[in-house]
Amino acid sequence: MATEKIILGIDPGTNIMGYGVLRVIGNKATMIAMGGIDMRKMTDPYLRLGHIFKRVTGIIDEYLPDEMAIEAPFFGKNVQSMLKLGRAQGVAIAAAIQRDIPIHEYAPLKIKMALTGNGAASKEQVAGMLQRMLSIEKAEMPKCMDATDALAAAYCHFIQMGAPQSSEKHYSSWKDFVSRNKNRLTTTGKTNINTNTDD
Repeated sequence: MATEKIILGIDPGTNIMGYGVLRVIGNKATMIAMGGIDMRKMTDPYLRLGHIFKRVTGIIDEYLPDEMAIEAPFFGKNVQSMLKLGRAQGVAIAAAIQRDIPIHEYAPLKIKMALTGNGAASKEQVAGMLQRMLSIEKAEMPKCMDATDALAAAYCHFIQMGAPQSSEKHYSSWKDFVSRNKNRLTTTGKTNINTNTDD
C-alpha cells in the first residue's frame, strides 16, 4: 500500500509570502491548497515577521505537512532586499523547526529546471506547467504568482523524492579512499602510496 506524504512549499516574501500544499501518494501528487500571506498593508517590518511566523505555524497546524520545501533567496544587487527576504525565509523555517518538520531548500533555478527543463522559465510558464501536471482547474489558479512559486517548490521536492539515488561512493580524502580500497592498490619496487593529506 502506497504511503501518503504531505509537502508544504513556501515562497519567501516580505510583501506576499506564497504557500502551496501537495498530497503525495506513491508516485502521484495532487494539490490540496495554495495561497498567499499578504502583508502589504503592514508597515512595521518586525510585525510582518511576526505575522509570517503566526500564519506559517497556522498552515502547518491545519495541513500537518511531513516536510517543507522552501525556495532559497536569489542573489541580487539590492543588499537590503536580500536581507529582508532572508529574514522572512528564516522566520518560515523557524516555524517548521518548532513543529519538527524536515526542511529542504531549493534554488529558484533548480525549481524551474525541475518543472520546465528551463532555468530561465518565467513565473507564468512555471504556473502553466503546474496547472497541466496537477490537473488544476483554471478557476483554481491564483492571480498571485507567489502561490504558484510555492507550489512549484513543493513539486520540485516531490520530483527529487523520486530521483534515483547514486550508488557512487563518496570519499572524504585520499587517505579514506586508500583505506576503503586496499584490494585495488598495488606497489612495485620501492613505490609507496602516500596517504598524508597534510601538505
